[in-house]
Amino acid sequence: NIVVMRLSELKSGEKGVIVKVLGHGGFRKRIVEMGFIKGKKVEVMLNAPLLDPIEYKIMNYKISLRREEAKHIEIISEEEAKLLEAEAQGQQPSGIQEEIPVPEAEMRRLALKERRTINVALVGNPNCGKTSLFNVASNAHEHVGNYSGVTVDAKEGFFEFQGYRFRLIDLPGTYSLSAYSPEELYVRKYIIDQTPDVIINVVDAGNIERNMYLTTQLIDMNIRMVVALNMYDELYKSGNELDYTTLSKLIGVPMIPTISKTGKGIEQLFHVIINIYEGGDFIGKDGKINKEVLKEIQEWHHENVLDDGEHMADFTHEHSFGDKRMKHTYRHIHVNHGPELESQIDIVKGAVAQNSQIRSQYSTRFLAIKLLENDKDIQHFVSTLPNANQITSLVDKSQRRIKTLSGQDSESAITDAKYAFIQGALAETYIDHHKQIHKHTDLIDLWVTHRLWGFPIFFLVLYLMFEVTFILGDYPMQGIEWLVAQLKMLVSGCMDAGPLKDMIVDGIIGGVGGVIVFLPNILILYLFISLMEDSGYMARAAFIMDKVMHKMGLHGKSFIPLIMGFGCNVPAVMATRTIENHKSRLVTMLVVPFMSCSARLPIYLILVGAFFPQHAGFVLLCIYAVGILMAILVARILSHFLMQGDDTPFVMELPPYRTPTCKSVFRHTWEKGRQYLQKMGGIIMVASILIWFLGYYPNHNAYETQQEQQEHSYIGLIGKGIEPLIQPLGFDWKMGIGLISGAGAKELVVSSLGVLYSNGTPTDADDTEGRLATVIGQHITPQAALAYLIFILMYFPCIATLVAIKNESRRWRWAVFAAVYTTLLAWTCAWIVYRLALLWL
Repeated sequence: NIVVMRLSELKSGEKGVIVKVLGHGGFRKRIVEMGFIKGKKVEVMLNAPLLDPIEYKIMNYKISLRREEAKHIEIISEEEAKLLEAEAQGQQPSGIQEEIPVPEAEMRRLALKERRTINVALVGNPNCGKTSLFNVASNAHEHVGNYSGVTVDAKEGFFEFQGYRFRLIDLPGTYSLSAYSPEELYVRKYIIDQTPDVIINVVDAGNIERNMYLTTQLIDMNIRMVVALNMYDELYKSGNELDYTTLSKLIGVPMIPTISKTGKGIEQLFHVIINIYEGGDFIGKDGKINKEVLKEIQEWHHENVLDDGEHMADFTHEHSFGDKRMKHTYRHIHVNHGPELESQIDIVKGAVAQNSQIRSQYSTRFLAIKLLENDKDIQHFVSTLPNANQITSLVDKSQRRIKTLSGQDSESAITDAKYAFIQGALAETYIDHHKQIHKHTDLIDLWVTHRLWGFPIFFLVLYLMFEVTFILGDYPMQGIEWLVAQLKMLVSGCMDAGPLKDMIVDGIIGGVGGVIVFLPNILILYLFISLMEDSGYMARAAFIMDKVMHKMGLHGKSFIPLIMGFGCNVPAVMATRTIENHKSRLVTMLVVPFMSCSARLPIYLILVGAFFPQHAGFVLLCIYAVGILMAILVARILSHFLMQGDDTPFVMELPPYRTPTCKSVFRHTWEKGRQYLQKMGGIIMVASILIWFLGYYPNHNAYETQQEQQEHSYIGLIGKGIEPLIQPLGFDWKMGIGLISGAGAKELVVSSLGVLYSNGTPTDADDTEGRLATVIGQHITPQAALAYLIFILMYFPCIATLVAIKNESRRWRWAVFAAVYTTLLAWTCAWIVYRLALLWL
């Protein structure tokens, strides 16, 4: 196993072989120009008296580097390079002697071979198909929704291609690299801190002008990048024309047309990425690679990757896409903001560049532009520099001059200049024939966003979702119940009586089987949510609900996390990152637990099926509606009394309607089902066994009836201890134990009730639903069942949701607050419902 070190780790007299130069583009290029390139031997000559800088010998001359700069150069030891050479020649590694020569060209090839993992980050606007490209390239299973905010964190995937191992990072969708939202800040910090080898800037070819604003900001960062012109088929269908070859030359970045849903263009995209990775440090202003380096890379590829090494010809090598051919272009340019802005950027850049220690991580030009844009995060960073006061003074002076000359603030002036640059580039390369290609979108929106019909259509969609979930899901559920019953009978007939048999039959099969039967219902629920997301309807739901959200002190975008909460509260809390306003984001995550997640669905189905079988779909919809209304009420209270903050405008893209692909929808649905099944074999099985154990011991055989044994067991003692608190709600101690177990995961409520009530069940009620329904009819009143539904709807979010709230709010106090206030509210509402039900039922 080859150990990769940093050059700064070598001691005086030690040697190494360079395998990679890290750091920022400008810094990396400068280091490479000084001779620190892959495969070169480097020797530590001596350290300065204060151990910094360090003198190195490379290519027969001496050069000094600061220790901080040397940290950005990866090496392997000379001994390891010799071991590699010996192994390649079939020799015994143990017999290696110092005098064995290793040609420098071979050193380079070995260095290339050992560093074939390429870190690639995908960056792009929401709805540009970025995650689709990620899924196709890495064969990953990340969900793709047709609205912003589905990718709420970085996703990682790996795949092998042409002898390389690619590590793909799917970053959240963002419109810019400003610091207005957590997503924008996250993406920018990742690029700066992690320094990916290559950036794939995914651009929607049909909305290229808007998408390229982010591209210009990435160019400012001076990072190695390739543009994927995604959904190129839609541009082709529109009849519009794009000369992406010329556009690529104008911006100095290779542009590759891709169609993610078919995989077209993906192979060419990664050929270019290999080019940029291997040769990007050696590219001249003409976009061509150094001939000496190119020859060595081609030779290595010829021997180790491809038979012909053709795709490594150089950056002018052509490839085909449809009826077009293009040449790869790579050369770093500056986005021209106009003479006056450029002069002010240079002034600020000069002051920032005095701090040479930051050049390896930051583009000083990018920092200067962000300072002129009043970027708070960059301002905070610059305030730590030795000449912070000088920089601040120059920024203020430059901003005043820009204001005087342009009549607008510097941030607006820079934004306008970037769009002027984009418009100028597109004026030479893009022809818009003004054809309407999304007529169906306008037609559908006439109805689904209508002032009068929008809400009825939305609630009809929800009603159909719950009705189908209950009715259609009942058939496969009965089949699973039969299998669980048969398995119990089989195990009961094969094992001797005793604790082990009881644990397997009542604890594991009874507990886990009581939850797994609801897998079909949960799959159907996720299928509907996936269809709404992928089609683009979810964004319309947020659009029509914005005014309602605003009235309750939230943002229109808050509706998307709330709807996602029907699936699972954890990703819903994480999805609040898409909300720019801190107040709205915090309030949203605190009311997300009122959205009935799929884990609560089994409890609803049991109780609703037992007491309201004739109107199950309607009652189920009412329960979900109560959760939504409670979220509205609580959000309004929180936003007015607990939290203060300014509102932000509702700005959200309404993407065109697209037909969801069966592969994407079913993959998303199955992934959620798989996660549900993993719970069965994990936390739910362990909890079921624990609950069985507490209900079985001590002295299981010391009582005449099973009812007495249950009451005197450990779990009976716990239940009896909390019974005074829940008795006013009509709950018995067994129902109380169900509530306690639900704190870990709401699915455990059904599992717990199944284990606790199993001993007193009539022998003819073998199926899970029938058994619990029988018990409910015998021991629970309709009034208590209704109150129980309300309590389950509102009380204590699961532990995973509380952790998500803590992570997103960055405060444990908000997670604790969510746990306490929801439980108190649940008790109060359940008491009211129980008392009213006693009067009416």
